[in-house]
Amino acid sequence: MSKDNKQKRGQFKEAWIRLRINRAAMFGLSVIILLIIMAVFAPLIAPYGYDEQHLKMANLLPSWRHLMGTDNFGRDIFSRIIYGSRVSLQVGFIAVGIGVLIGGTLGSISAYYGGIVDNVIMRFIDTLLAIPGTLLAISIAAALGPGLTNAMIAVGVGTVPTYARVVRASVLTVKEQEFIEAAKCIGVKDYKIIIKHILPNAMAPLIVQATLGVASAILSAAALSFIGLGIQPPTPEWGAMLSAGRVYIRDYWHIVTFPGVTIMITIFSLNLFGDGLRDALDPRLKR
Repeated sequence: MSKDNKQKRGQFKEAWIRLRINRAAMFGLSVIILLIIMAVFAPLIAPYGYDEQHLKMANLLPSWRHLMGTDNFGRDIFSRIIYGSRVSLQVGFIAVGIGVLIGGTLGSISAYYGGIVDNVIMRFIDTLLAIPGTLLAISIAAALGPGLTNAMIAVGVGTVPTYARVVRASVLTVKEQEFIEAAKCIGVKDYKIIIKHILPNAMAPLIVQATLGVASAILSAAALSFIGLGIQPPTPEWGAMLSAGRVYIRDYWHIVTFPGVTIMITIFSLNLFGDGLRDALDPRLKR
């Protein structure tokens, strides 16, 4: 194994040790793992189908038979929340993937070439930054139409400016290093320098931002569903469940409470893990 690989493994090991002793981050990671397990094994965990209706049992309060009660169509809320984790996590991760791919590409090209290329790309990014991310996502979703795929695209494009800025700042600090100059001198092509040398050494801030970005993406997707521009019924999605249950909030509190608490816990856990990951990967915390 080369010296560089050993050094990278040592750095990751140190980061994992710092992350592991952070109780808040580990709590957040535990909740995220639990949500992933729920999403993967939803048919085995959920006691009922997410679209299974029993109108005679509509609006039932929580009980041993229905742990979180039923909604206005007699559907088990607990089962719908479990299945909803699939949709919310899918939107979160894929939307972040879209933002990282597009934003990371624009940011790395902008920082590496500089000059006119940098000015053109960053002025475009500044234009997008002038529009709030949620408002940009709403505009794109309204243009494309409601649906799961369009919601992921809308949320993903809305996060592009953030990732472009993060990657650009990281690449600017890395591209001046001696090993980058050495690669240029021996004739390595630009795209290989960016992919093989610059980006791997600029990944730490991007990983942290992406982790925190999953929480924002889930929240944005829930907001789109809440106003009718996201995932459409009967597909279970936490924001859509909140929207459907808001008219019953005075009489049947449980219909909106449990989806809302689920969103809150998920966002809180992702933020805890993201903050812990940021601290673990921060080289200034090394002792």
